[in-house]
Amino acid sequence: QEQVAESGGGVVQSGESLSLSCIPSGGLTFGGSTVGWFRQAPGKEREEIACITWPDGLTYYAESVKGRFTIVRNNPQNTLSLQMKDLKREDTAMYYCATGGRIDYVGASRICRAEDFDVWGQGTQVTVSS
Repeated sequence: QEQVAESGGGVVQSGESLSLSCIPSGGLTFGGSTVGWFRQAPGKEREEIACITWPDGLTYYAESVKGRFTIVRNNPQNTLSLQMKDLKREDTAMYYCATGGRIDYVGASRICRAEDFDVWGQGTQVTVSS
């Protein structure tokens, strides 16, 4: 069964950094697909954080994380990372990796919609304390 699995979550202090990883399994590879990171905090809607196409590397970032988060493809290892710095309390959420989606355009702006992705991981919790 094709799956993705996230790891790397934890509890950090405000201002610290953390890196999440996403690894495909069951014969799934990221080559030729769009992969992304999403998050959902209790009582809030799921948010698209960052997406990247494979292999050309076109990216999308939510305004809330631009300049602080970086989505990274690790081509030889066929894995995906989310490098997060200057974490804030409002970044506290369950973080999910997903694949099978795409990056679209609305005018000149790129968008990445969670509903376009069809293989999801179980999530990894990130908690930022002050």
